[in-house]
Parts: sequence; structure tokens; C-alpha cells
Amino acid sequence: MAQADAADIAPEMQTERNGRLTTADGTPLKAALRRAERRRKFAAFLLVTPLLAFILAFFVFPIAQMMWRSVDNPQVVRALPQTLEALEDWDGETLPSEEVFAALHADFMADVGRPRAEQVMGPLAVRLNYELSAARSAITRTSRQVADFQPPYRDEFLDAHRLWDNIELWRVIEREGRPLTSAYYVAALDREFDSDGNIVLRDENRRIYVQLFIRTILMSAAITFLTFALGFPIAYYLSILPTRYANLLMIAVLLPFWTSLLVRTSAWIVLLQQQGVINSALVAMGIIGDDGRFSMIYNMTGTIVAMTHILLPFMVLPLYSVMRTIPPSYLRAAKSLGARPSTAFRRVYFPQTLPGIGAGGVLVFIISIGYYITPALVGGQSGRMISNEIARHMQQSLNWGLAAALGTMLLVGVLVLYWLFNRLVGTDSLKFG
Repeated sequence: MAQADAADIAPEMQTERNGRLTTADGTPLKAALRRAERRRKFAAFLLVTPLLAFILAFFVFPIAQMMWRSVDNPQVVRALPQTLEALEDWDGETLPSEEVFAALHADFMADVGRPRAEQVMGPLAVRLNYELSAARSAITRTSRQVADFQPPYRDEFLDAHRLWDNIELWRVIEREGRPLTSAYYVAALDREFDSDGNIVLRDENRRIYVQLFIRTILMSAAITFLTFALGFPIAYYLSILPTRYANLLMIAVLLPFWTSLLVRTSAWIVLLQQQGVINSALVAMGIIGDDGRFSMIYNMTGTIVAMTHILLPFMVLPLYSVMRTIPPSYLRAAKSLGARPSTAFRRVYFPQTLPGIGAGGVLVFIISIGYYITPALVGGQSGRMISNEIARHMQQSLNWGLAAALGTMLLVGVLVLYWLFNRLVGTDSLKFG
């Protein structure tokens, strides 16, 4: 477009006495070209504006909101402003004074006068219950009785629920009485705050998230390796076939894309269960006994098998696109120079497929690390991934802060792995098609 604008300007330009080129209206040629370039860039920007708006609205903004929710902590600040102010002089070792309980009563009474949709004690109860068991019942029961409280308020609160006599509850209120919190990330790392406010490991039977992260990475790596081991021969065979036969085989590779993910996963349940097709066939052939059926479903094995099948095309397609561009004459030349077929393949052909291997590996690994449906259906307890735990907190426990922290850690982990891959291999060498 800039060349066209310049072509329009050129016939009309003229030379001033001082030697400068100008357009017919006397504008310097350089200024006219800069204006034409700005118009070109503005037109290009208008063309990509819808896509940019879509990315910002449905990709960047949700991710930013998720990351913000992982540290956002408004519940205590909104519900107990007077209590937090009164706790500024608290020593943290003994039960708060009557003045603090009076401020707590004032905060409860302020919530009683609000419309139901604007009340803040409900969210406060849920938030404190994440940190201390029975906090929800303490807030709820007190809210029902607080209108009848009479001074001294300290005795009234202690009679309303035993948890008000627990210094740990007051330490939680003081610690979480800030607009931002690190508590969700502490919990996501299987840590917690002790009575002194130090971050310590949770009890062993409550450590689940770090183990899930490690399991997710290991399973994703195993699935990536299996898709490579299965996809490389398929892509190689496709690349050496005549075009018409390669197209027919490519249809078979792409066939899973035309079938519902739920249907494919359900089919694996039928195949892998103990009374399923595979076990029944092995029993019928006498390979195993009826009491020795393999347990291949609702565990890690089922998740890896099903996800390897589902993600296999994402490895085959990049490999095939690279292998198709490798001239067969390279292998023939290597053999004619005395190299064995295996040596020619290893030293001449295989290095040229590395861009496809890298592209397929990145695709499969990143997709599998955040997979949800298949592990939820066939994974059972040992085949669950971190995405399933994030979904559980979003849909069942409603602990959106912890879910956001887990999601942010997963996102940052993927970005770190991608950065390492870029430093070690280089994304410029990837070829997706």
C-alpha cells in the first residue's frame, strides 16, 4: 500500500529551487511518505482490531482476573473494619479485650441492617473457614443471635460459640485482614500458617497439591513420549507413500478429530475395564485367567492410554509436515557413500525431523498438562491431574481463590518450561506445518 501511495505521489511531485522534492500541493516528499505509511499502519490496525479485541476480552482479561483472584482478599476487610482497627494494639497472645468485642458487635450489627444481597458475613464465614475449621458455624450462629447481645459483649460472644475463645481465630482474622493475601498460594504449596504465623508443611495426609503437580508433569511427559514413539513411524510411513495413499491414511489419523471427545473416552472405558473387551479377549485366548484380569481403568494407566490415543494426531501432523519436505535423495546419497541404512537414518534423516518433533512435543505436552475431561472420566484417584483439582474447587468447594492460585501456578509452570525449551532448543526451529 505504501508503494501504491508513493506511486500516486511520484507523478505529481516537483523539485523546488533548493533541490527538495515536494508533492503537487507543496508538501515535502518525506512528510507525504510518512503520512502514507501512517495511513497504511492505521488501516492494518483496523483489520486486526476485531481479533485483538477478542483476545483481550476472552483470553487476556480472564487470565488477568484469575491471577488477581488468587491474591484478592476483600472479605475480612469489608466485614470487620472496626474490629481490625481495634486489633491493631492486640498482643496476639491473650484473648482480645472488651473493646475489640464491642467493635466486633458493631460490625455484626452493621451487617444486620444491610439488605440481604449486600450482607458480608456470609462471605466472611466462608473465607475464615478455609483457614480454620468451624469458623463458618461460629459466624453463622453468632449472626443469628447478635441482635440480642448486651454489654459486656465479650461474654455474649463466648457464650454464642466456643470458637470466639480460641486465640487462633483472632490470629487468622488479624492476618487475613488485608486487601491482598498469600494464603491461597501457601495452601497450594501444601503449607499452612502455624500459631506463630510461620509457614510450615501441612500434615502428611493433607499434602495433595505438590504431589498432583508432579504427577501431572510426569504423566504429560509420558504421554508426550508415547505419542512420539507411536507417531514417528506413522508420520514416516505417510511421508514415503504416494500422495493418494497418504491421503487415505491421513484420513484415518484425523478420524478421532471427527468424533466427540466424550465418545472416545467412553469407548476406552468399555475397552479397558476389567469386564471389558481387552480383558475378555485375553481371557478367551488363555493368556490370563478369569481371576487375573488387568486393572487398566480408573487409574493412571487408563488416563495415559486414553490421552495418548486422543493426542496422537497432534504429534503426527507436525512430524508429517516436516518429513514431507525432506528429499529422499538425501538418504540415497548417504547410502551411496557407504553409510548403512541405520546410520543414514540416524545421522542424515532423523536430525532433519527435529523441528517437527519439537513442535509436536510442545503441542502434546502443553495440551496434556491442562487436560480435564479424560482424567476425570477414566483417571480414578491415581490418574487425576491438577486440572481436576482446580475444577473441584471451582464447582464443588467454591474456593475460587485456591483454584485461581493453582491455575496461576500451572500457567507460570508452563511458561517456565516453555522458556527453558526456548533456551535449550529454540522456538525458531519449530515447524507446525
